[in-house]
Amino acid sequence: MKKRIFCALTAAALLLAAGCSGEGDRSGSGNSQPAEGSVQSSNTAQEGDSPSVLTLTANNQNGEMTVSRPAAKNQKMGEKDTWTIFVYMCGTDLESLHASATGDVQQMLEAEASDNVKFVIQTGGTKTWNNEFFHADKAERFVVSNNDINNVGSADLASMGDPENLKGFLKWGVENYPADKMGVIFWDHGSGSINGVCFDELNNSDSLSLNEIDQALSDVYADMTDSFEFIGLDACLMGTLETANVLATYGRYMYASQECEPGTGWNYTAIGTQLAQHPDCDGAALGKVITDSFYEECKASGQEGGSTLTVVDLKKIDDLIVAFNDYSYRLYNATSDNFAGIIRGINSAENFGGNNKSEGYTNMIDIGGIIQKCSDYADGAATLKALESCISYKKNGVSHKNASGLSVYYPLCIQGSEELTIFSNVCTSPYYLSLVDMVAKGYSEDTYSNDAFFNESGEWLSTAPAPEGYFHYESSQGESTESSVINCKELPHLDDDGNYCFTLDEQSLEYTASVQAYIYMKVDDDLIVELGETYDINADWDTGEFSDNFDGYWLSLPNETLLAAYIVDNDEDYAVYTSPINLNGSRTNLRIIVDDDGTHIEGAWDGIDENGFAAREIRPLKEGDKIEPLYYYQYEGETDTFANDPYTWKDGDEITYSYLPSADYSYSFNIKDVYGGYHSTDNVIFTIDEEGDILFEKSGEEAS
Repeated sequence: MKKRIFCALTAAALLLAAGCSGEGDRSGSGNSQPAEGSVQSSNTAQEGDSPSVLTLTANNQNGEMTVSRPAAKNQKMGEKDTWTIFVYMCGTDLESLHASATGDVQQMLEAEASDNVKFVIQTGGTKTWNNEFFHADKAERFVVSNNDINNVGSADLASMGDPENLKGFLKWGVENYPADKMGVIFWDHGSGSINGVCFDELNNSDSLSLNEIDQALSDVYADMTDSFEFIGLDACLMGTLETANVLATYGRYMYASQECEPGTGWNYTAIGTQLAQHPDCDGAALGKVITDSFYEECKASGQEGGSTLTVVDLKKIDDLIVAFNDYSYRLYNATSDNFAGIIRGINSAENFGGNNKSEGYTNMIDIGGIIQKCSDYADGAATLKALESCISYKKNGVSHKNASGLSVYYPLCIQGSEELTIFSNVCTSPYYLSLVDMVAKGYSEDTYSNDAFFNESGEWLSTAPAPEGYFHYESSQGESTESSVINCKELPHLDDDGNYCFTLDEQSLEYTASVQAYIYMKVDDDLIVELGETYDINADWDTGEFSDNFDGYWLSLPNETLLAAYIVDNDEDYAVYTSPINLNGSRTNLRIIVDDDGTHIEGAWDGIDENGFAAREIRPLKEGDKIEPLYYYQYEGETDTFANDPYTWKDGDEITYSYLPSADYSYSFNIKDVYGGYHSTDNVIFTIDEEGDILFEKSGEEAS
């Protein structure tokens, strides 16, 4: 079987002679309005008071929200122009496999010397440290200052995902190393708003959730007279509204990335040197240095295209929370007439961290993208203004040039019932939660009610959980969930011009979120290989008419072996694909960018771990790498994956578009409904003949 697939997927020299292969010239392809909400931060409390509980309150009569937050503290705790940065360093495989933490500690040691700057580190969470200072069998504390590192104590080796561990470190640190300005950095993998940050590989990838971070920081903050100047997350995907809402109680600025970060992370030499030379700088100025130097490190490794980093002014986050709730209220009220259009808009907004069959799902969506894509249904101008106001500085690579700076959770694909429960506990708006709930539960706008989120007084309180068991549902809205709301007015068929097409009925069109096509290679009667997905279709969202626009070209290795390809992201200027491969014997994904300049390899990325965190290292291909393309296939009714013969990568190689070799193929439309379910049309057979022509076959009802 392996030989059969390899021969079919490799365009042989005979095909070149027949003139049917070669690189294609391809380009990447409300009913009622709330009054203006108000922010009611409890900043009238006396400095030094113990923090009260953060509470968001929304009134279901008019949608208005108020924010009650502990008072900001401004009484300095150390000598003027001194800095202490507390680094909660959970090493995980970033250290044990890649020595990334060791590299960052070395950068701290190489920063310009200053008596006024200290990095205070707590270690843990990894099987091996790749330096002479740290030991994996104990939790240790170090101070890096003046180009030197000193072990200043140890603690019980506990999970880095335990909030008591974080609390103990920071209480000890603030007591022993107070400064004029203090910062906190969470160092490790991140996963966004649901699974949090710092995944301890010694403790089954136990992580710190946002609520656990809030719990720990609340206890630490009670003993402080000043707020942290910044709280940063040197980790993937943590640049979210939910994260900022938690951290705004305790810090002035947040530094975080919407997208995955390369394993090298931030440049700690630049951080230390900036503070040595400009000890009087504030969190905004330091954040700009961190952002710019991070981008330059990404650029040095060829990974700047997908990079993002944002400096958030947390003093303004409450204005954004209120504005986003106002917007969500208007959007929710608009669902009665525009539900499908709203969900299509949200689905088409920029997302981060993969969110596809090959790489897994993070469900992190750009807030600005949601507002812009849904602008026909609710006015988001005030919310965009509030969003822009709280972004002190940001820098995005070309693949995310339109990213707004902050993300929010949205269930592109739900990973289990617990996910929604977690989100309900960190969500900043009951009306946005209602939208998420409608999608996840599969309710229609005619039958849905969000009364369960409000108490008898008609108020939603962020401190009051949803009713127990409310977010339980029978199954995940995953790749294999069969849609029950999609029906065709006109079944898939071949039109007079030979195009494969279908028409949705009016109700189904209302429930349709997206349409793409899947291509399969038929090796023989028992063996079908999935080549992947494409958006090369013609779509008329007014009439519900859809047809193929497939030109026969497919992403291939330099020897013209076809790759399985799945869509990561696309807009008018570029497209990002991922292809499952084995790289030197290990399962990963090859990231491919297609734009006006051609195809470019971003690198190999492992995707989303089974525990929910995103791999950080996007590894560039190098001379001698062995690439084995992977494919999903069906053989005698069984589904599995298959690894093709390896290709040895050479310097100067490029991924190309090759014309499909002469063979039998099948094509089907895959329709995603607004609830996350899918409907696949019957396959239509098409043939690439020896002249390179695409011939669709008619049989039966012209749809098989």
